[in-house]
Amino acid sequence: MAKRHHPRHGSMQFWPRKRAKRIYPRIKTWPEVVGTKLLGFAGYKAGMTQIRLRDNSESATKGQIISVPVTILECPPLKPLSLRFYKQTDDGLKLFSEISTSQETNKELSRKTNLSKKKKQERVKGTVSILPDKYDKVTLQVYTQPKLVSLKKKPEIFEIAFSKDVTPEFLKESLEKEIKASDVFKEGQFVDAVAVTIGKGFQGPVKRFGVSLRAKKSEKTKRGAGSLGPWNQQQHTMYRIAHAGQTGYHIRTEYNKLLLKISSKPEEINPVEGIQKYGLVKLDYLLLQGSIAGPKKRLIRLREPVRANSPGLTQEVIQ
Repeated sequence: MAKRHHPRHGSMQFWPRKRAKRIYPRIKTWPEVVGTKLLGFAGYKAGMTQIRLRDNSESATKGQIISVPVTILECPPLKPLSLRFYKQTDDGLKLFSEISTSQETNKELSRKTNLSKKKKQERVKGTVSILPDKYDKVTLQVYTQPKLVSLKKKPEIFEIAFSKDVTPEFLKESLEKEIKASDVFKEGQFVDAVAVTIGKGFQGPVKRFGVSLRAKKSEKTKRGAGSLGPWNQQQHTMYRIAHAGQTGYHIRTEYNKLLLKISSKPEEINPVEGIQKYGLVKLDYLLLQGSIAGPKKRLIRLREPVRANSPGLTQEVIQ
């Protein structure tokens, strides 16, 4: 019987496989969306459950009630911190102006960053500085409120981009109010989920790349890549060979996750004893079809899809 040839797994798109710099991800690419809106939000992963819905997609189960696995994200409101204006230079986008919010910031924010005296002086209630006339990109710097869901005290700070045709009035309005998930997304649309995966530490090539175990009579290692052959002809071992190293704790993006439900009634989703390793959902929550990278209690960032599918999966949630 022929021997199955199974040398390695693992996409070369993800390279180098190193640890993320921080526990919540950064987003480098934002889609060009027509209109006036924010393009992203964030929530804490609570766990998974399953719901029953009527399938309206073009499939063998069309019109039937089916059971679907979903991920629960608890979404406390995001608080604005500042508007950041960028100009395109020969060295890329450079920050040239920043306008702070006039709202009172949470005292927990001092655990994350030190606000300068200049920013504190600008934070005069009821006033917003004059917006710059010319800029190439503008983002809203926000911070989370994990204390509202009893996870921790130290918030996360990140930036969210605006749509293509954003108006100065909308920029000022975004700077002066809390942002809820229902202000950014709507039920039935697709979103991209960006998260830092579960860290697994230093692992060998069998777990890291899926190489086959060598025969028991093979010399030297049995959990390695075997004979390197042409991978070692350049007087060094090429980086594409499956080697041991860091596994997990990487930034990964899942495209086109279906947003099934946005609700402010946590009693609909809470089991009596609470969600295992998370507790009770207390605030607004989202239901996303399928699984999402990262462990429970980790911050998951959502954005408008950059590879949007046609909206053919308008599902009717039964329970």
